[in-house]
Amino acid sequence: MKQTVKISDGKTFDVVVTLITVVIILIVLYPLIFVVSASLSDPARVINGEMFLWPVGFTLDAYAEIFKNSEIWTGYRNTIFYTVFGTIINIGLTTLAAYPLSRRDLPGRNVFMFLITFTMFFHGGLIPTYLIVQDLGMVDTIWAMVIPNAIATYNLIVMRTYFQTSIPWELQEAAMIDGCSNIKLLFKVILPLSKPIMAVMVLFYAVGHWNAFFNALIYLREETLYPLQLILREILLVNQLGGTDAAGQFGMDEKILLGQSIKYALVVVASVPVLIVYPFVQKHFVKGVMIGSIKG
Repeated sequence: MKQTVKISDGKTFDVVVTLITVVIILIVLYPLIFVVSASLSDPARVINGEMFLWPVGFTLDAYAEIFKNSEIWTGYRNTIFYTVFGTIINIGLTTLAAYPLSRRDLPGRNVFMFLITFTMFFHGGLIPTYLIVQDLGMVDTIWAMVIPNAIATYNLIVMRTYFQTSIPWELQEAAMIDGCSNIKLLFKVILPLSKPIMAVMVLFYAVGHWNAFFNALIYLREETLYPLQLILREILLVNQLGGTDAAGQFGMDEKILLGQSIKYALVVVASVPVLIVYPFVQKHFVKGVMIGSIKG
């Protein structure tokens, strides 16, 4: 009788968990689907509440207006450059810092880790950081987008923890006994065994660069250096597309309605590349989060 009760309780628990999961998925998916559908729908019908989930009055006018703006393509080019170049710098510096901190034979490594972790809770703030970047001559240059955040403390701790927990110390000792130098050990032994954490770090840093706009807002003055996110922000704030030749073909009411569709289309344009890449690295992302929960 007791076993029957336990089995029944287990099935009830599974049903409840499944229902909660479905509800959460619907809550998360509905805004995403709505934004995509609204960007493809007649804006007048969207405003009137005729669209619930799927597009109504299918139209690509919003996307046509967006991609006629040359600044969009400039923003894409800049963002791709910042993402690729910045991620390479991030991965290189994070690896070079995490590896020695993971070594048991590093003198004073606990002191170094304390000082590094300290920066997660206390830092100089925006004004001192800006003054340093200005004194280094990086204001209004590409370096302002990739150097100030070259190493993320959390990512450094995650990578250092992976090196400590997933790569046996005995393996490193054996390599050193065989005459392997520290540099050779890193590139021939450690990194080939660290592909999962490297994929996680690439994802963390690349998504951060792709979505970044605050550093550009603070440090950049030249519009040709603006990343995509900042250009999209400018379009939304000052309605740059209102003065295009194509927009002149519409009346004032049509311009206002088109502006509503453009807002949704801009969200899609900025998000699609990340949404395409994420499924391919999702399993590594989950593993990286689990690794990051262990900070011993």
